[in-house]
Amino acid sequence: MPFHHFIHDSAGWQTLGDETLFANPHLEVHRATVTSPTRAEPFEWTVTHRKGAVVIVPMTKSGDFLLVRQERVAIRAAIWEFPAGQIDDHEEPEAIRATALRELQEESGHELAAGGELLSLGHFFPSVGFTDEHSHLVLARPVVPSSLGAAHDSTEAIVECRAFSPAEFQQMIARGEINDANTLAAYARLVALGLW
Repeated sequence: MPFHHFIHDSAGWQTLGDETLFANPHLEVHRATVTSPTRAEPFEWTVTHRKGAVVIVPMTKSGDFLLVRQERVAIRAAIWEFPAGQIDDHEEPEAIRATALRELQEESGHELAAGGELLSLGHFFPSVGFTDEHSHLVLARPVVPSSLGAAHDSTEAIVECRAFSPAEFQQMIARGEINDANTLAAYARLVALGLW
């Protein structure tokens, strides 16, 4: 049984076995036995199932982007990235919207301005070699400081939130100062959709 219902066997794929090796509230590690369109003999693959996430692209009225600098234990570094968080409920549009608004306020201390818009930029898979993790990309514009301020989760270590002009943001990407997959994917989608 998959961790979520976002991924299903498609034409030519068949799941013959699925064993849970590890599980916690955020992820599950499975040993799947499958066949594929090009491999008729069953084979095993270790797959990490994760909840879906939302990546928020906060844009101010002046067109600047808000980034948070967050410590990431896996790489032992603090990096610049767009706010993001896992979806707690089923991946319905309302849950995606609620997650975007929650994470925007909690991580950046900002909220959507009156009359502002949340625009879906689609979704993507950050690391398909081992996980079905997927992130919904959402543009929030314009955003303004929230009277509530930031409310970081106890598991987060966000050390800074700053606004960057589009030119600064692009230069940071070019210099390799932004290397978070969610942030790079959101940038690519903004450019591809002509929203940059």
